Amino acid sequence: MPRRIFFVIILAGAAALGVYWWLTAPPIARAVTAAYTPNLANGLTTFNAGGCSSCHAVPGQPDRAKLGGGLAIPSPFGTFYAPNISPDPVDGIGRWSESDFVRAVTEGISPTGFNYFPAFPYTSYAHAKTEDVRDLFAYLKTLAPVSGQVRDHDVPFPFNVRRNIGIWKLLFMDGKPFTPDASRSAQWNRGAYLVNSFGHCAECHSPRNFLGGIISAQRFAGGPNPEGEGWVPNITQKGLSDWSEKDIAYFLETGQMPDGDTAGGLMVRVIRNISQLSPDDRAGIADYLKSLPPVDGPPRPRKAPKEGDKS
Repeated sequence: MPRRIFFVIILAGAAALGVYWWLTAPPIARAVTAAYTPNLANGLTTFNAGGCSSCHAVPGQPDRAKLGGGLAIPSPFGTFYAPNISPDPVDGIGRWSESDFVRAVTEGISPTGFNYFPAFPYTSYAHAKTEDVRDLFAYLKTLAPVSGQVRDHDVPFPFNVRRNIGIWKLLFMDGKPFTPDASRSAQWNRGAYLVNSFGHCAECHSPRNFLGGIISAQRFAGGPNPEGEGWVPNITQKGLSDWSEKDIAYFLETGQMPDGDTAGGLMVRVIRNISQLSPDDRAGIADYLKSLPPVDGPPRPRKAPKEGDKS
């Protein structure tokens, strides 16, 4: 009897391991083979909309096109370091194929077949148009190569097991392409596309659960800064009800708020990129954000009284 129980346990363990291996296996790569003439101007637009330099520019380097990586990105799961995405053939993506790049950006899978950590916001980029990703790749290849390898991520077990990210993707990644809303204007649809794909606004402006997945019911409702300090504001009409579309567009261009205050923290880097978009694109983003219904975000913790303050 004990031997039979032992064999049942072994078989159940083997079956569980098989299911785990199947669930976490990256999908078969699909090559991008259709003939295509890249649009470098659109590649630059996509580069700015995606804020690529915000993470991948060399820290402290004033040139946004020096994409040698190295920026530390703290999180509740450890510290990630943005990789080198310059065209350097050794340390960057100089040897990548177009298919490699499209798969990395839209599926979060490396050229060698392992899962990228979702600190790389491919859950949003998954909604991007393939031609936009191809244009971005063509634009990146025009930039100067930057040598130098970025250090490994500092992520403890079990969060460092990349195989587990396959299950995380099943839970939190919707790879459906963006579908325009025929009842809305072209401007609104352009804004919706930028916000939900390359702009990846929800990645910072939404609270997350204990597994690091966005809480869909509170999408765009703000929450704790994913990098650990401060609070990211609610950008639904719960937070922006007093802002006009012109206010939002002007903020995206200049960082100036309607009350005269200026953007701070991570948003400074965002403004530096999004201000390079066309006025029409910023107007589209403003149009879309102004249409978001009010959603209550998580309660913001009260500030601890400073020493010496009166009670």
